[in-house]
Amino acid sequence: MLNFKNDLNNIKAAGLYRKLLTVGSQSAPRVVVEGREMLMMSSNDYLGLCSHPRMKKLAGAAMQEWGTGSGASRLISGNVSLFSDLEEKLARFKETEDALVFSSGYMANAGLLTALTGKEDIIYSDKLNHASIIDGCRLSRARVETYPHRDTDALESLLQKGVAYRRRIIVTDGVFSMDGDIAPVPAQVELAEKYDAVLIVDDAHGTGVLGQKGKGTLEHFGLCGNKNVIIMGTMGKALGCFGAFVAGSTELKEFLINRARSFIFTTALPPSVVASAQVALQIIEEEPERRQQLRENFSFLRKALNGMGFNTLESQTQIIPIMIGDPQTTVDMAGSLLDEGLFIQAIRSPTVPEGSSRLRITVMATHTMDDLKQALAIFEKTGRKFRII
Repeated sequence: MLNFKNDLNNIKAAGLYRKLLTVGSQSAPRVVVEGREMLMMSSNDYLGLCSHPRMKKLAGAAMQEWGTGSGASRLISGNVSLFSDLEEKLARFKETEDALVFSSGYMANAGLLTALTGKEDIIYSDKLNHASIIDGCRLSRARVETYPHRDTDALESLLQKGVAYRRRIIVTDGVFSMDGDIAPVPAQVELAEKYDAVLIVDDAHGTGVLGQKGKGTLEHFGLCGNKNVIIMGTMGKALGCFGAFVAGSTELKEFLINRARSFIFTTALPPSVVASAQVALQIIEEEPERRQQLRENFSFLRKALNGMGFNTLESQTQIIPIMIGDPQTTVDMAGSLLDEGLFIQAIRSPTVPEGSSRLRITVMATHTMDDLKQALAIFEKTGRKFRII
């Protein structure tokens, strides 16, 4: 019989132990955690759409019409028309020829990278890319070169050396999920064109948030419609539901249907989720004030935290890290914040590099000014208690 006691004790001793906390309410700025009301600042529901009445109504209607599940993968049990409708809307939203829906962002990145590359190819990956990209690179069997975070000079040096490969792929997060900064996409697009490479942008945390119309990182930089960029996006963050997609050419979609193992061998999303994602895209278009409120909220909070003396790295978005360093101190501080009624997660290795443990704040459009001021008061009290400020 396997025994994990020593392993768990080692994890605890290193300050890396994780446990699940029971939430007894739906996604909102205030939630019930372990029986207590908390101010939630760890949710990726950036626009507050998880609880939007239209989302819930249409999801319920789709479940009544189509049932609670899809039965099998789309290649096995057939392609419910809801999927094609959503993919058309996603392609239009991202200004690409087409899109393909996956069951999660992890599956989308793993499926995309393993389908596109093999032993004769090379992938250039930002050092701080999401775990799903890292694992997709490992599974791909391609050569993988990691370049320092957002360092386009180092990336170009690597590209200059990689002339012998069949396909050259540059892959980056659009918004980095633990730092809150934005990839230098314009320079990466130029390098991809110069060195005959393809750029993949994981826009999980930019979709619905960045750009005038919420189209994401490419719109933020005025680069929508670039045919040399493949976009991965998720519906489980600003879109308030679940699942993911890859947006690009029609040929790419057809190729992924035939080669992406995480698409071929996975049960399709429930129809209720697909319907709610369609509604989310409509709400993003019809209610731009949500996006504007989110920007005002995170700008206010980040400026105030910096003014107190917290190190928020180079965050430019709704993801605001507070750098601590030591993992145990980070865990203890998160526990103290929880005691004060503030739900914040301690982020440690292997999610972030060793020595860079942090508290990760995520801001929502539905946070009120009173919510933010309450959070700031708790942060200041706890930061002084732990001598972080």
